Amino acid sequence: MPIEYLPFIFFFIALFYSSVGFGGGSSYLAILSLVITDFYEIRSTALILNICVVTIGTTIYIKNGVLKPKLLWPFFVLSIPMAYLGALVKLSQNAFFLLLGVALLLAGIFMLLKLVQSRLESVEFSNPKKLLLGGSIGLLSGISGIGGGIFLSPILNLLKWADPRIIASLASVFILVNSLAGLVGLNVAGTFRLDYDLVFKLIIAVVLGGSLGSYLSNKKFNLKILGILTAVLVFYVGLKLILDHGFGIRI
Repeated sequence: MPIEYLPFIFFFIALFYSSVGFGGGSSYLAILSLVITDFYEIRSTALILNICVVTIGTTIYIKNGVLKPKLLWPFFVLSIPMAYLGALVKLSQNAFFLLLGVALLLAGIFMLLKLVQSRLESVEFSNPKKLLLGGSIGLLSGISGIGGGIFLSPILNLLKWADPRIIASLASVFILVNSLAGLVGLNVAGTFRLDYDLVFKLIIAVVLGGSLGSYLSNKKFNLKILGILTAVLVFYVGLKLILDHGFGIRI
């Protein structure tokens, strides 16, 4: 895939993800893993783009009074330090891509679950459960560069934990704080790497896509087909990375 196409692709990724409260980290990682070999650069770039997209969504949720801090704070208590610690972990290139493959495979499944309308019975989440869930996803977020909202949001939606807009606002802020903690960890570990010329172009693309996605979300615009295609792409790249780096099979 020619690297010149990335800004256009990332525009549409940000468009979809922002419409459902996500940052897009899973798809950014999926695409970047196909065109960039430096896995430190891949992780750093995805976190930067995550922050750009979810900052827009978070601002809108705060402005509209959707965010409920008293309800959401337990999810962040462990997720922030765990995301930081995860970013400090220095993996080999092969281990990173294997872990990323598993994370993307799971992300694709969770995205499809979010798009399915069926629900399980409502479940009450105690604060210890919120702490454990947030911390676990935060650790994965820091190691892989995925913001984590793509795992948290589908779980809470399926369990009917709260109103979908409250869950979307939680996912947005969850991705923001975890991505910021991850960036701090990468800097401390000395593994923060960027191609600044490329990142500048990608930031413009995701900010435009994220702004449009947030607008369409408020207008109840249906982006379900784009979501399904994105989920399939993420699942495919995850499977490809696992086969390539785990079994030496190229697809």
